Amino acid sequence: MIDIDGVPTERDLKNSAPSEDRIRRKPVALHECYQDIPCDPCVYSCPVNAITMKTLISIPEINHEKCTGCSACVAACPGIAIFMVEKKDEDGFVTLAYEFVPLPAVGELVDGLDRRGCIVCEASVSRVFSLPGIEKKTKTTLVRLRVPPEKVMEVRFFRRRVQA
Repeated sequence: MIDIDGVPTERDLKNSAPSEDRIRRKPVALHECYQDIPCDPCVYSCPVNAITMKTLISIPEINHEKCTGCSACVAACPGIAIFMVEKKDEDGFVTLAYEFVPLPAVGELVDGLDRRGCIVCEASVSRVFSLPGIEKKTKTTLVRLRVPPEKVMEVRFFRRRVQA
């Protein structure tokens, strides 16, 4: 159950997280959507039907083994509650929706933020992209951050640094 402040509890996160092995194989979707509200764009955006819901107000369930890591659900989620996570060699990656301008630049150093907005690490922007087809519907840009691998389950947004 969500804490009174709206931040998911450790139990919530543990119950919806992909395994460490799965995170190391390729990007995988992770949801942090724990409110029973009528919303299902993630279900209909997934081209391999890896996301299901029992009812319109149920919490989404992601079949991590079925997920291809395409990021369509990240772009489609109006609540910015789905992320892609991956650990590759010595790097960690978090892909998230970004709906501000100007867009960050590839290589830009940013502050990786946790669910409460606290800085947890330095991150760098490794990719800024939109998904053909989804972009026209949502106008959502995706940003892939390179973070320390031990921080992929913590970083959920970023803060751009003031440019001198």
